[in-house]
Amino acid sequence: MTEAAIAKENKQIARQYKELLRISYQTLTEEDKKLIRKAFDTAVDAHKDQRRKSGEAYIFHPIAVAKIVASEIGLDATSIAAALLHDVVEDTRYTLEDLREMFGEAVAKIVDGLTKISNLKKDKDVSLQAENFRKMLLTLNDDVRVIIIKIADRLHNMQTMDVMRADKQVKIASETLYIYAPLAHRIGLYNIKTELEDLGLKYTEPEVYQDILTKIKESKEEQDAYIREFSKVIQDSLDKEDLEYEIKGRPKSIYSINRKIKAQNISFDEVYDKFAIRIIYKSDPAQEKFLAWKIYSIVTDHFRPNPTRLRDWISSPKSTGYEALHITVMGPKGRWVEVQIRSERMNEIAEKGYAAHYKYKQGSSKEERGFEEWVTRLQEALENPDINAVDFVEQFKLNLYSKEIFVFTPQGDLKSLPKGSTPLDFAFSIHTEIGLHTRGARVNQKLVPLSHELKSGDQVEIITSDSAKPNINWLDYANTARARAKIKSSLKEEKKEIAEEGKAVLARKLKAQKIQFNEKTINELVVFFNLKTSLDLFYRVGIGKIDNQMLKDFASSRSNAFVSYFKNKIKKPSVSSDLNKEEITAKYDQLVFGKEEEKLEYKLSNCCNPIPGDNVFGFISVNDGIKVHKKDCPNALQLQSNYAYRIIQAKWIDSSQQDFVAVIKLQGIDNIGLVSEVTQEISSNMHVNMKNLNFDSSDGIFSGRITLVVKNNNILNTIIQRLKKINGIDKVSRE
Repeated sequence: MTEAAIAKENKQIARQYKELLRISYQTLTEEDKKLIRKAFDTAVDAHKDQRRKSGEAYIFHPIAVAKIVASEIGLDATSIAAALLHDVVEDTRYTLEDLREMFGEAVAKIVDGLTKISNLKKDKDVSLQAENFRKMLLTLNDDVRVIIIKIADRLHNMQTMDVMRADKQVKIASETLYIYAPLAHRIGLYNIKTELEDLGLKYTEPEVYQDILTKIKESKEEQDAYIREFSKVIQDSLDKEDLEYEIKGRPKSIYSINRKIKAQNISFDEVYDKFAIRIIYKSDPAQEKFLAWKIYSIVTDHFRPNPTRLRDWISSPKSTGYEALHITVMGPKGRWVEVQIRSERMNEIAEKGYAAHYKYKQGSSKEERGFEEWVTRLQEALENPDINAVDFVEQFKLNLYSKEIFVFTPQGDLKSLPKGSTPLDFAFSIHTEIGLHTRGARVNQKLVPLSHELKSGDQVEIITSDSAKPNINWLDYANTARARAKIKSSLKEEKKEIAEEGKAVLARKLKAQKIQFNEKTINELVVFFNLKTSLDLFYRVGIGKIDNQMLKDFASSRSNAFVSYFKNKIKKPSVSSDLNKEEITAKYDQLVFGKEEEKLEYKLSNCCNPIPGDNVFGFISVNDGIKVHKKDCPNALQLQSNYAYRIIQAKWIDSSQQDFVAVIKLQGIDNIGLVSEVTQEISSNMHVNMKNLNFDSSDGIFSGRITLVVKNNNILNTIIQRLKKINGIDKVSRE
């Protein structure tokens, strides 16, 4: 680089530092500024010879992360210093000891937590990513700020990912959507969650992202005008009440519009609440609640509310600490509009999450207790040694995005639970012992099954008994990670106890058969009975599933080597006979894998039924070889995030020789001759074979499901487009 360029870069670095101090959400003391300056100088020195892939000086990354931590998330000086230093131990000659001496224990502990996350050994046996997440969450023990700075680090990496290889982009974006966005949501960082989701979609489904982005830009002017029109109607009434407020329009995120389009199978134009209007008012703490309902009554005086869409998170804040009043009203031109009513304090908590609680802290606030409770619960899950990393990440995710319901204990205390919870989840949320001895439950004084889904406002009483204990069916009734983990570990304990007894029984029975009870024999038994571990073997003996006759068969097969050889020969094909025959593709493959475009054996996965022309990827499974999934398969994110090293690129080449099955759904207004028009279009005009037809008509509306045999995606899309043009048909989609 030329001297002029270096001077320019140094100026830019100095400018960024000044801005970092200026935009800090917390008020910085002189001590704080000294700490940040020292951290900044150390980071500049440590990274002086490093550059990012884009070519810019590496120091811009830690500064950007520190800026997100300072303004967007609003953390304190210790966190800002730790953010500036977050890559120093990992990438440079500075050690943790150096940082401890220079900056003290608090900063060193956070940097250590962040370094632990980055320096994970590459272990291919268990999913590397899942293990990473588990270790990352373990750093919550050290300091929750570790996770928050990690989220800021991920946000900046996502913002600057353009220069990376496409496969790396997909891996990082999947991981972001799978763990980091839900984590930001759970900590209450809604703005960051939204940005992470949008950026995640940008790299996992670029065409979809661009399409929605373009449509939002096209309709922006019209939306701005609509927000002005809406605001004008209520401004006079708000002004009459001498309220200090501002009204903001907020477009829905690209990710959430896309989620709605997919979930409800509608087009972009049919998404009715593409934006929300936010009324943010000034208030002292005593008046806050009163003013929120006052604004509510003013809005509903002018616009009719949708009674099913009132969300009162002021009386019962979410466990993330979020407080607001949400109503959906019928605005001008017959459009539904979501109106969010928040005080300035509530708005800061919604945007800054954890940090804002501390700014407004008066004693131990309700939100903080909720947050602490969540961290404690998470600790419990983390400390359960029996659960493997992938299961843990799955369980952890269950508790991240879950919508909440509020139920009452018999004494009238309010408990918050994830939506979809059952009495079992409620029992375990009160105490593990109550959960483990649950015998039944009453909801609103009526006996209900343990699988009963609780609703907000229910009063729940748990009936316990000393003799009650979990059984395997409980896993079907429990939905929260905590309940499931406790049930699994209780079942495991029971299994171990039975296995201990089974082991003693097996030793006796083998002795009667004059067979030595040793490791070699146990391994032979495990193979003979097609089991996985010796624990399975002892357990089956303990419950009587492996009886005397079966052990005699083993003894005779053991004494006859020829028979045993023969049995193994016969046994081998029986494994594959269980496989679904239709899942195995024909001898000629239309799919090629990897950069070299090799032809490999593969199977089409049942979860998303890809057909030629679909965007797909290969997943190397443990027992089933390569399974092919569509890129928008419901399981794609989880696979790409948790098992990135097992993903293999795949693309279709020639799909002319084979037929594939696809299902389309139709909906419309029933009229005579519609069915024959549909079948005529498919079989006569398109020459496509139909395997199955199912039409249902009720009250003038018809719905249909047709199973077609098609060559590829293009033919299927053409059929869908042509069916949409038939008079009376409202929606056509692929299942």
